[in-house]
Amino acid sequence: MSTIKIEDVAHVRFAAPDLEKMAAFLADFGLSPVETRAGVLFAAGAGAAPFVHVTEPGAPRFVAIGLRATSVADLETLARSEGVPVEDLDAPGGGKCVTLTDPDGFRVEVVAGQAAKRAQAESVEQPRNDAAQKRRLRQPVRLKPGPSHVQRLGHCVLSVSDFRRSEAWYKERFGFLTSDEFELAPGMSMGAFLRCDRGALPSDHHTLALMQTPAGPAFMHAAFEVADFDDLMLGHTHLAAAERYQHVRGVGRHILGSQIFDYWNDPWGHELEHWTDGDLFTADDPPHMSTLRELLDVQWGKAITPP
Repeated sequence: MSTIKIEDVAHVRFAAPDLEKMAAFLADFGLSPVETRAGVLFAAGAGAAPFVHVTEPGAPRFVAIGLRATSVADLETLARSEGVPVEDLDAPGGGKCVTLTDPDGFRVEVVAGQAAKRAQAESVEQPRNDAAQKRRLRQPVRLKPGPSHVQRLGHCVLSVSDFRRSEAWYKERFGFLTSDEFELAPGMSMGAFLRCDRGALPSDHHTLALMQTPAGPAFMHAAFEVADFDDLMLGHTHLAAAERYQHVRGVGRHILGSQIFDYWNDPWGHELEHWTDGDLFTADDPPHMSTLRELLDVQWGKAITPP
């Protein structure tokens, strides 16, 4: 039994020396800077979360991952278990926060009680014609150029020094379930994709991924869900046309998680992903053991180069 069960990832927090430059990148990436409070920049997607990306001033670095608990009561349970306080969250949407430190020193901000913002209308995907069925009749496709429309933060991937130690720490506190564990060689597990335990409610294939890599403890990437495949490709075209951002890899479709992906670096090298059409599972779905090849290979697109 875990201390609590979280319901999703809430936000990622970074530091950067130029908040205006970060705000410009986030706008091109498809996030909306919503507020600068006490010198800290908050950005949101089109969904109900009051913010999903935070930048504080300072030397470039990853600062924290935020996880969302189901209630303030759960936060209080977690705080008693860890011997730490429940504090007010000074951020858009308010709420409460418990701050922990994981075995590799990553800051984990567990939040609850936030006021949801009004979600923007989700894009309605046009009917598509394929060889079997013709659904779109007498209606041309006319897409509006511009950034992708980020809906929400989907997951965060961390490189850790000891996979089993980190896995136990996150599972014991937050109730994560394993979707896919992957082995470097038979009997040598190097990481796993972990999802939230929401019972019968479907959850993303992974909310947190932990990988024991030669790099040691490090932020690897954060992934933001976009409206649909057309929206992902519009965003890819928009970022490429700006000619000032580094494209990392994509577009392709992963094997583990199945999502269509496109990875970019922010101006300081933090890797952010656009994704769409990922797998969903419930608590009844068992874990799978996968290979390193399945982790790095793709169903279409260019395979990932090992770190």
